[in-house]
Amino acid sequence: MAVDTPSQSVAKAAGGDDTRGPARRAGRSKGGPEGPGGGVKRSLATHWYAWAMVAPVVAVIGVIIGYPLVRGIYLSLTDATERNVARSIGVNEIPATYEFVGLDNYQAALSGSQFLDTLGWTLAWTVSCVSITFVLGLTLANMLNRKMAGRSAYRMLIILPWAVPGFVSVFAWRFLYDERRGLLNQVLAGGGIDAVPWLNDPVMAKLSVIAVNVWLGVPFMMVALLGGLQSIPGELYEAAEMDGANAWQRFRNITMPGLRSVSTTVVLLSTIWTFNMFPVIFLLTRGGPGEATQILVTQAYKFSFEISPRDFAQSSTWGVLILVLLMLFAAVYRRVLRKQGEAW
Repeated sequence: MAVDTPSQSVAKAAGGDDTRGPARRAGRSKGGPEGPGGGVKRSLATHWYAWAMVAPVVAVIGVIIGYPLVRGIYLSLTDATERNVARSIGVNEIPATYEFVGLDNYQAALSGSQFLDTLGWTLAWTVSCVSITFVLGLTLANMLNRKMAGRSAYRMLIILPWAVPGFVSVFAWRFLYDERRGLLNQVLAGGGIDAVPWLNDPVMAKLSVIAVNVWLGVPFMMVALLGGLQSIPGELYEAAEMDGANAWQRFRNITMPGLRSVSTTVVLLSTIWTFNMFPVIFLLTRGGPGEATQILVTQAYKFSFEISPRDFAQSSTWGVLILVLLMLFAAVYRRVLRKQGEAW
């Protein structure tokens, strides 16, 4: 029995042609009667109203994101610091004296141990958080997809961490982790167990920040996967059960393929968000103890705002490298999806 995937259903509903035959590819390779740029002109003529509605948003994004991005790339090619940028002292205007240094900043970052060590922990942090979040989110989504008493109440309780502002949640966890007055250590003390240095020991600090980020990320993962589960036709499970398939076989052969489109999207988003998860690290440990929990984005912030003199060039260099790494990940991820037959 053929079943349309969610991506195919959306394409059909939108009126898209899902054919993939050789004739269509051949027609495209010849350029067709439209010639170069004909597709763009036809799209503008047909969907001009859509382009008109999108244009203001694109312009705003270009100003908000485009200028800082270009400025950051430029600064990464200089030796700009707090001491040589243009600044005002009273009525005196001091011009900028920084110089263009080319790719020296990138060479220094990639050949130094600080960037590589921070990158290693950032990757470990990202993989750990995304993996645990996905497993817990999928487990909870499967549980809440079944008919059970109080299902709506359970869903609301699980979504609650997502509804609370992130900085509020992090400060609440910081209070729980407090070594002397924290609730967790008070509970342990009641059982005769010594206080645990949750945020003062390098290993415990890493485990603690991972736990907080997972707690914040599970609701989104659960809601997204629950929506995917509810889009899978129930007839497939009934037919498989009649054929004698057990629960694991139904999960492996129906649930996971049915969730492929949703899961690939949420894993990509979760990876990008976790890789750049500034609030959890900064508000909980500020990268400590020492540099144990420092990830790339918090270290880039530290270069610009915490060290003296503030190193804008190095901060911009790390920011550009973060962007390049995420773009490479997205490109590889897209290539893997194409090999699996997923359109993205």
